[in-house]
This record gives sequence, structure tokens and C-alpha cells, in this order.
Amino acid sequence: MSTLVVGVPSEIKDNEKRVALTPDGVVELVHDGHQVVVQSGAGVGSRFADEEYAAVGATVVPTADEVFDAADLIVKVKEPVPAEYDRFRPGQQLFTYLHLAADRGLTEFLLERRIDSIAYETVQTADRKLPLLTPMSEVAGRMAVQAAAHHLESPAGGAGILLGGVPGTPAAKVLIIGGGVSGTEAAKIALGMRAIVRVLDTNPSRLAYLSDIFGGRLDLVTPNRARTADYVAEADVVIGAVLVPGAKAPTLVSRDMVAAMRPGSVVVDIAIDQGGCFETSRPTTHSDPTYVEEGVIHYCVANIPGAVARTSTLALTSATLPYLVRVARHGVTGAARTDPALRLGLSTLDGHLVNQPVAEAHELPSTDPAELLAAR
Repeated sequence: MSTLVVGVPSEIKDNEKRVALTPDGVVELVHDGHQVVVQSGAGVGSRFADEEYAAVGATVVPTADEVFDAADLIVKVKEPVPAEYDRFRPGQQLFTYLHLAADRGLTEFLLERRIDSIAYETVQTADRKLPLLTPMSEVAGRMAVQAAAHHLESPAGGAGILLGGVPGTPAAKVLIIGGGVSGTEAAKIALGMRAIVRVLDTNPSRLAYLSDIFGGRLDLVTPNRARTADYVAEADVVIGAVLVPGAKAPTLVSRDMVAAMRPGSVVVDIAIDQGGCFETSRPTTHSDPTYVEEGVIHYCVANIPGAVARTSTLALTSATLPYLVRVARHGVTGAARTDPALRLGLSTLDGHLVNQPVAEAHELPSTDPAELLAAR
């Protein structure tokens, strides 16, 4: 086992207060023989002070430049933004959410700078679960309903509808497109707020599972274009929760469908990190979370879980830490060679794009990672 320097810079995406490593995580890495360099203030948004990191063996430095200069492996929460590109050294390693199918510029940068990268969202176990995406999908699904409920309120520009209604008045109709992790969590909260909830999913087995766990309280439908259009038009809230691992999200709701909704209705696009599933979607931030298109309020924040940074950091780092220990111990290449789940998380390696869905999204050539791993 070689000693690696793991760097944790502060996140600089708008209102992103999560941090990629907690002091407890530092303990694990230091115990494994690694050095950890943390940018001062990186954990403050999640209520972890610099002193807590220093007390367990991390080196706390004032600037991001010092973190990048020292580190062999950069661990982040969100994908690098252009302001961070010049800080990377050729051949450096990166472990974070990447969502490359929606970002050609970042894809090209990682290839040009020959960054070896593993994306949290495509790490996949043998049972097809996505262990590093799941906790944030859970948070995003739950928060999507909170956001929708708020923006339905009159002061927020919405239709002035209480999600659950009151006795003698109708509850809001919530349509959730996608019955995966985030869609399921959205359904839990919407039902808890006494809304009328319908979920669309193309997988009959998933619909059967949802029927079992919700005891028939959901309207569960296999969609087609006509059904989707009708249900969108009826809804007060539409939540887009579709996921194709690693790939660009399919556009399932057209502009015409959005235009058929009542003015002051709300759409929430959880899939915006992967390009969005509404034709009218474009990324927004926590500072400016909504816009109105076709008379409908759009909430398309690209880092929804960042609004509850403490909860999200604890949930995320609990999932990522065992994988991070492996990546730090063996490097990106060694970890991918020995761990099939991490191998599926590979995005770029030695200047090659090794994720097929990302290659297809950008019409770029891809390389079989097995060839590269065998040659290194």
C-alpha cells in the first residue's frame, strides 16, 4: 500500500455547503497511512470546524490552490466548475459526482488534463444498486416535495394551493415521473402531506413493489405519451425523477405538455444534473431557484441536497467512505481493477473516456476500461 495525499477543497458551486469528508473520515484515512489536506472552512457549511479536522490529523491549509498542489487524489461533492480547472495537475485523480453526460466541457477538460476520475453516481454494485447516488436521491426526492409545496404558495407566485388541502377542499394533485429512489421518497412526503399522488414508471416490477409498500395509496400507471400528456395537464405539481445511470436524462415532458398545465402550477426537475427531463428545464441555483415558463413555476436546482448540508454530508460520506478508503489505498486504477463497483464508476482514465453513456451523449469515442486497466 502506497501513501496517498487526499485533498478536500471547499465546494464553490452556488450555496453548496456540503463537504466530501468529515473528521471521522479523516480518522479512517490517517489510520490507513494517508495524509489528508483540507481547505480551511471546507466543513463550516456542514458544521464541521477546522479545529475538528486538525485534531484528528488533517493538515488544514488556507487556500484551494494549496490543496490541489499537495493532493494526489481530490475528493469533492460536486463536479469541478471552470474556476477550478486550472488547479488540477495532469494525471491527478478525482472522486466526486461528475454528471458528465450533461457537461461536454468538463468531459473534454478531464480528457485533456488526463485526470483519472470515478463518478459517485455510476458506482454500481452487482445487484444494480447505486450506493453513492442513493442517499442524495433520497434527500432530493424528499426536498422536491417541500420545494413544490412552498412554490405553490401565493407569495412565491404559485397558484395558492395547499398541498394537502383541508376538509371540504381538494388536495393538490402530484404527478411523479419515475418510481426509483428519488421518486419513491417524493411519494412518501407527498402522501404524508396528504396530496393526491400518481407515479408513472415503465417497469411493471417497480410498480408492483410500490403498490406493496404503499398499500394501494398511490395511483400507479405505466405511461405512454398520451397518458403522460393528460396526467401532466391535470397536475398541480409534476416531479421529474427519471434516471438512466450515467446517461443524459430523456426528455419526457414536452413544452406543449407544460403549457397545458394550469398557471401557477409547479414542476421540479430532480434530473437536471443529468440534463433534465422537461423540455423547458434549465439549471437554477439555490440563490435563484425558480423561473416561469409557459405560466408554470420551474424549480430546477442542480444541487438540491446542498440546501440541507449537514444531513446530506452525513448521509453522503457514510456511503462514500468505504469506497474512498479503497481508492486512496490502491489509487483509481488499482481500485477499479479490484472492485467491480468502482470499475463501473470509472469516467476517464489516462486521457480516455471509458463511460459508454457519456460517450454517446457527446458523440465522442470511448475505450473499454478493461483494456486500459490491463495495460497499466
